[in-house]
Amino acid sequence: MQHMRTRPATMPHVKLSHVAKLVGAEPAPGHDTKISGITLSSSNVQPGDLFVAAPGASAHGIRFLESAVAAGARAVLTDHAGALAVGTDFPLVIVESPRQVVAKVAAALYEQPSDAFMTFGVTGTQGKTTATHLAEAAFGSARSAVVGTIGTRIGGVPAKSALTTPEAPELQALFAVMREELVEACFMEVSSHALVQGRVDGFVFDVAVFLNLGRDHLDFHADLEDYFAAKSLLFTPAHARVGVVNVDDEFGRRLVETATIPITSFSIDGHDATWRATDIRETSAGSDVNVSNRAGESFAFHIPIPGRFNVSNAVAMVAAMSIAGIPPSELAAGIAASAGVPGRMERIANDRDIDIVVDYAHKPDAIRAILAALRPVTDGKLIMVMGAGGDRDQGKRPIMGQLAAEFADLVIVTDDNPRSEDPSAIRREVIAGVQGDCDVVEIGDRREAIAYALGRAQPGDTVVVAGKGHESGQEVAGIVYPFDDRVVLREELARLS
Repeated sequence: MQHMRTRPATMPHVKLSHVAKLVGAEPAPGHDTKISGITLSSSNVQPGDLFVAAPGASAHGIRFLESAVAAGARAVLTDHAGALAVGTDFPLVIVESPRQVVAKVAAALYEQPSDAFMTFGVTGTQGKTTATHLAEAAFGSARSAVVGTIGTRIGGVPAKSALTTPEAPELQALFAVMREELVEACFMEVSSHALVQGRVDGFVFDVAVFLNLGRDHLDFHADLEDYFAAKSLLFTPAHARVGVVNVDDEFGRRLVETATIPITSFSIDGHDATWRATDIRETSAGSDVNVSNRAGESFAFHIPIPGRFNVSNAVAMVAAMSIAGIPPSELAAGIAASAGVPGRMERIANDRDIDIVVDYAHKPDAIRAILAALRPVTDGKLIMVMGAGGDRDQGKRPIMGQLAAEFADLVIVTDDNPRSEDPSAIRREVIAGVQGDCDVVEIGDRREAIAYALGRAQPGDTVVVAGKGHESGQEVAGIVYPFDDRVVLREELARLS
C-alpha cells in the first residue's frame, strides 16, 4: 500500500541559535549548527534533526542520545539533568522542561503549518474516530486529512502515525505535509493524554468538539474529575477559538458553563441546544434523522452506521463544520455516502441470516452504547464476545461485565490484549460483574470464543465481537501475535459453510 510521507518534501534549515532564542536559552558556544527536523524519539531521528531528550515515565531521554547521534541528530535540547550526560563538543540547548517547549519549537521550525487549513479537534471518551471519519466523508477525503486512533490519512492516502494524537514534533511535521498537499481541513482526535502532555500545544484549533465523557484512562488520571479537567483544557483560548459541545452529556453541560471560549451546543435527546436532531429512525443498517438549528436551517440526512450514538457523532461534526462556514446541506450527501469506519460498528457479511458486528468498544460507556443500539434492532438473541485489556484500569472490568449481561442474552468472556497480566485473572474480574439470568461462558482463546459464538447463533440473532475493532494484533506477555477479529470471523464463517 502506498503511504504518504510523514515529513515535508521541503525541509526547513534553522540555526540552533534561533531555537535557543525561541525558548529563552543560550546554545553552547561555538556550535551554531543548522537543524532540519525535530523529534522526541531516537527511533524517529533523521539526519539533521534536533533530538529532544526529556524525562520520561521510566527513563530520561538522554539515555538514547548515542543512538540518536548515530542516526544523524545534529543537536540536543534537554534539561539540566540531561545536559550532564552531553559532551562539551556537541551542540546543546538547555531548558527547565523540554516537553513544555517542544511543541512551540516544532511549530516554529515548520513555520506554523496549521495556519494553512482549518483544524478541528475532537475529544471524548468514545466516538472520536467515527466522528472524524464522518467529517472526512462529509468534507471530501481528497481535500482533507484525518489524524487519530486508526492512523493518519492525508488526501485519502495513509501516513504512518503511532499514537491517537501524535507527539508534537511528528504532528507538526504531518501538518507541514498537509500544507504541501493543499489540504483544506484536518479532523483530529485529541486524547486527554495529549492535552496533559502538551502534544497539541503550539497552535490553536479553529473548532474544538466535545462528544462525551465516561470512565476511562483511570490508570493515567487520578479520577473522573481529573479526566474531565484534562478534556476541558481543549476548550480554552490556548487551544481553540470556538467549541461545539454535546449537552446530552452531563459533563458537556458542565463544560458549557466552564469553557472560556464561545460554545455552540447540540443535542439528540431533546435538550435545549443550538443544534437539535429529531425524528431519529434507527435500523440495523444506520439511521435517518432530521436536524435543525436556531438559525432556522433544517434538513434530513442518512447516517450509514447503526447506533443512536453515531447520530450524535454526525450532528457534532455537522455543527462544527457549519461554524467554519460550510453549509450543512452540502455535508449530508457526504455523510450518507460514507463507507463506515474500520472496526467501528463494522458489519461482517454472511449468508447465515445473522447480523455480525465488530466494534472497538472496550470501556463501560461504549459497551452500553453498542448493546443499547443493537438490542432494539435484533429479532433473536444478542450474543456478545468481549474481554478487557491488561495493564489498564482494572476497576472498569466488572462494570463492563455487568453492562454486557444487562443487555445481551449470551456473553462469552475471552481474552482481549492481556499484555503483561494473567489473562485468566482479567476474565475473572469481568465475570465478577455479571448479574442476573444472562448466559455466561468463559473461553480464553479468542478464536475459539468467536467460533463458539457463531456456532450458537441462529437466524435473526446478532453477534457482536467487541474490544479490538480495527486492531490486527493481540498483545500477550510482551509479544504481539497476528489477530484481526474481522479476518477470524470470516475464516470461521467459511468453516461453517
